Amino acid sequence: MALPKIIVLGAGLGGTIAAYEVADAVKGRAELMVVSNSDDYWFVPSNPWVAVRWREPEAIRVHLPPVMKKKGIGFTSVGAKRVHPAENRLELNDGTSLSYDWLVIATGPDLAFDEIPGFGPAANTISICQTDHAAAAADLFDRLAEDPKPVIVGAAQGASCFGPAYEFAMLVDTELKRRKVRDKVPMTFVTSEPYIGHLGLDGVGDTKGLLESEMRERHIKWLTSSRITSVDPNMMHVEEIGDDGQVKKAHDLPFGLAMMMPPFRGVPAVFGIEGLTNPRGFILVDKHQRNPGFRNVFALGVCVAIPPTGPTPVPVGVPKTGFMIESMVTAVAHNLSDLLDGKEPEFEASWNAICLADFGDGGVAFVAQPQIPPRNTNWSSSGKWVHVAKIAFEKYFLRKVRKGESEPFYEKLALDAMGVKKLRTRK
Repeated sequence: MALPKIIVLGAGLGGTIAAYEVADAVKGRAELMVVSNSDDYWFVPSNPWVAVRWREPEAIRVHLPPVMKKKGIGFTSVGAKRVHPAENRLELNDGTSLSYDWLVIATGPDLAFDEIPGFGPAANTISICQTDHAAAAADLFDRLAEDPKPVIVGAAQGASCFGPAYEFAMLVDTELKRRKVRDKVPMTFVTSEPYIGHLGLDGVGDTKGLLESEMRERHIKWLTSSRITSVDPNMMHVEEIGDDGQVKKAHDLPFGLAMMMPPFRGVPAVFGIEGLTNPRGFILVDKHQRNPGFRNVFALGVCVAIPPTGPTPVPVGVPKTGFMIESMVTAVAHNLSDLLDGKEPEFEASWNAICLADFGDGGVAFVAQPQIPPRNTNWSSSGKWVHVAKIAFEKYFLRKVRKGESEPFYEKLALDAMGVKKLRTRK
């Protein structure tokens, strides 16, 4: 009798770790396959370092086929053209299809640069969302250092990933100081957040105070509750929005280099599927990471639909941080194991958040339990130790991906010691 088939769609941070953890959880009771659009895993949290020449792209790459083979996991990098959940079928880019008994969607987002005229690496701004984007940005950063001009960094309306914007702004400041040209580069942080340090989470601990202090010390000006209307070559057009939703002030900001986090939406393979996604194309899930309409579909990571923390003058999304994604992974793996045993899923991700934002010569860290307020733990801190911790985490996580491990015992021990759990208390 053929084994049930589980497909993991996506091989980024969530999909790769999900494949490892699901493989361990099902223990040969199901056939597992990963469908990706690339043979390589890239450690995206290191992209800000790539963009200022602190890392080469190759240093944060893991070639996945041999690792998946060692784990007994099927793998293809043909990529998915369309999910057909009513048919339990995944259509691939080469015209073939794969059937499944369970599907785990971990695609990450589609980068919606096209929603703002002149926005994105194909137009007038740079990006650190993908490693190839960051590598191209590094060339432009070198030119800026040779011919100093104003810099704009931040996050556009609808963005839901703010940490990398803060990281990049501070790293640019640090690296320009090292190159002895910081005094020639005015910097402005432009964000859709209602205040500095909101992070799409209504702040964590004193992130507002910590990040405002960093901005002042580094002579970085900022605009909040701002939306970008368009970007011309070397000129960004920005509107500050008041609490009444009306334009408070318009700005034309010149720049030599501009990096803005874009709004996200669901990838084309899932966008617009009724019952599967919300209007932005994010996957609808219940508390068990299971789609309510198609009960054999699970989702995790940035592709999951999460409501915003509250109304803001400019749309602000909720970030899905690394540990939050890993908690979703663990819940999905346990729930698939239960389904194979004929039980109904009952595991829930904790959605706790641990974040390390490196500024090159320091940084800010926070822990939010859970990520969405109100919280049981609401802590933030800053210091040079954050920079050291981020480097250690990069090395540790890449080693984990290369070895095909989901959660080594020492990681679990460390998290338990901190009181941070991946799963909510089981019923």
